[in-house]
Amino acid sequence: MSSDRPDLDLPDKDRRDADRPDTGRPDTDRPDTDHPDTGRPVRRGLDRIELRGLRARGRHGVLPAERELGQEFVVDVSLGLDTAPAAADDDLSRTVDYGSLASRLVAVVEGEPVALIETLAERLAAVCLQDATVTEVEVTVHKPSAPVPHPFTDVAVKIRRIRP
Repeated sequence: MSSDRPDLDLPDKDRRDADRPDTGRPDTDRPDTDHPDTGRPVRRGLDRIELRGLRARGRHGVLPAERELGQEFVVDVSLGLDTAPAAADDDLSRTVDYGSLASRLVAVVEGEPVALIETLAERLAAVCLQDATVTEVEVTVHKPSAPVPHPFTDVAVKIRRIRP
């Protein structure tokens, strides 16, 4: 028996979607999978892996003393990716190895000096996006010993980059 509303004749999932406007964009809030225990739909968004407080000494800065003496930089990264494949297989090769990533980030901080922490942040973001599983990254570079002539807690630059 057919109803007056065509969407009521649809299966439950499709009936839920019938009232949603078509935006032409992928709908990241739609159920992508079923929960392994309940069998009910699970909504998946972008997962995050965060590495915070990574410390390394570098010679970045505009002033000659910063280049000569160097100083400590603190890096935070937040990686956007789908961790479900790695979780399903319990397989490190299907996600980001954050130990290896930390070593690569430290190598950048300890490497070739740049004048601006904005430039350093861009280089660090590029390293993070080398991993094919990472679709976006947010990088914060803290420069706690920046040459500021007044009392302060921190100077930081935060950037967000999304894979095209």
